[in-house]
Amino acid sequence: LSLYSSPARETKYVENPKTELEEGVSRLRHVMEPYTAWLLCSDFFSEGYEFLQKPPAGFYPRLGVIGFAGIIGLFLARGSKIKKLVYPAALMGIGTSMYYPQQAVAIAKVAGTQLYDWSLQGYIAVESLWKDN
Repeated sequence: LSLYSSPARETKYVENPKTELEEGVSRLRHVMEPYTAWLLCSDFFSEGYEFLQKPPAGFYPRLGVIGFAGIIGLFLARGSKIKKLVYPAALMGIGTSMYYPQQAVAIAKVAGTQLYDWSLQGYIAVESLWKDN
């Protein structure tokens, strides 16, 4: 464009067509809107705020120990990205299980059952692939 001429007066704005990704995200937002509105309007946040205002005895020291275990896990997990995910989670899980043993046993039972089911499904899938070849 020349610096001395003005642009044409009959310019028209044309909006780009939406891509499939944009359409999918838009549909997902419309489907999830009632649930997100319920979550935002629920008492979940107010209960959490009240819990942090009046925590049970020893909550913050326990939280500090569990958080420090996660930081130690990050320090020990140099190198691999998988280590950076596994070590902090494992150390925080160990720290949490020391303070909340009943909940840890319940979670371990459910996780063990799920892990067994997944390993069995994987074994069956590999076995079927092996037999096909």
